[in-house]
Amino acid sequence: MDAVTFIDGALDSVGELAKIGILVASDRASSNEYQDEGGPAILQFLSEAIQSPLEVHYRCIPDRIEQIESTILELVDAVGCSVVVTTGGTGPAPRDVTPEATERVVDRIMPGFGEQMRAISLQYTPTAILSRQTAGVRGSCLIFNLPGRPKSIRETIDEIWKAVPYCVDLIGGPYIETNADVCDSFRPKNAMRS
Repeated sequence: MDAVTFIDGALDSVGELAKIGILVASDRASSNEYQDEGGPAILQFLSEAIQSPLEVHYRCIPDRIEQIESTILELVDAVGCSVVVTTGGTGPAPRDVTPEATERVVDRIMPGFGEQMRAISLQYTPTAILSRQTAGVRGSCLIFNLPGRPKSIRETIDEIWKAVPYCVDLIGGPYIETNADVCDSFRPKNAMRS
């Protein structure tokens, strides 16, 4: 399933068009056994936090490593996403294979993202230590895995997104401007545009 959402940035924005992929790995949501809530939670954050023009590509697929891998590759290599955010499949169960699929397609692992996401989640639940979330870079795209529950998604993405725009700058992606009232992203002064 492919859905594309366009969000116009503010007229006075200095940000550039950003293409962002949302990948939901869920057997039950992809078979319409229940309605996906993780993807909409990510989209809600993006629509509130990003002021740059935004094109969001949504995919909801089964928990199958080859399908997760091929969908990430499609979002990065064919669609041209600068960020791919996944949700689902990061726990210790045998069907949880999103981190493995992510590691198979990235050029470099970004371990700080996984470490920070677990640290944030541990403030709310002791089972966050079971999460295997990871992140990495493929070309000029940052890929990272979020937890599956909407509440956990927001607790996590609200904090880690602070580092995402500058990371995208460093790997050659578009300049993404954020709404400081929602997510005050950090850039060194010499990397800021006026």
